[in-house]
Amino acid sequence: MIGFFWNIMLALAWVALSGNFTAMNFITGFFFAYLALMVLQRQVPVLKGYSRRIPRVVAFLVFFIKELVKANVRVAYDVATPVWYMKPGVIAFRLEAHTDVEILFLSSVISLTPGTLSLDVSDDRQVLFIHAMFLQDEEELRQDLRELERRILKILR
Repeated sequence: MIGFFWNIMLALAWVALSGNFTAMNFITGFFFAYLALMVLQRQVPVLKGYSRRIPRVVAFLVFFIKELVKANVRVAYDVATPVWYMKPGVIAFRLEAHTDVEILFLSSVISLTPGTLSLDVSDDRQVLFIHAMFLQDEEELRQDLRELERRILKILR
């Protein structure tokens, strides 16, 4: 998070020093700040691994948007057709995420996806209870959730 903060600060400094207050100029400043932080990460231990994080975030966003579109199409098809294909249910999903931030981010992303909703976290923070609109194949749902969690943890750790 510190690396991202410094990337934003350097991009804002770029915008202020250039005097061109546009989104494109900010993106350009962000890119040059990213390159500068990539060079500096060997000398500044706090920045270690920052250069690998941005590509992972972009890859996650592409993955999540693809999953979001698939879920929207599935729910819209089920609502629009006269026969309902949904089989709702609740599952207990064992978490690999340990910190509050990891659990919060995972549960939020799950709830953002149509057809799934995070209900609760167990007291020991080891299990996330999830309501799924389409629970025909519980193992397939668990694999999809495990892949989502893996990608989120790749970003946050």
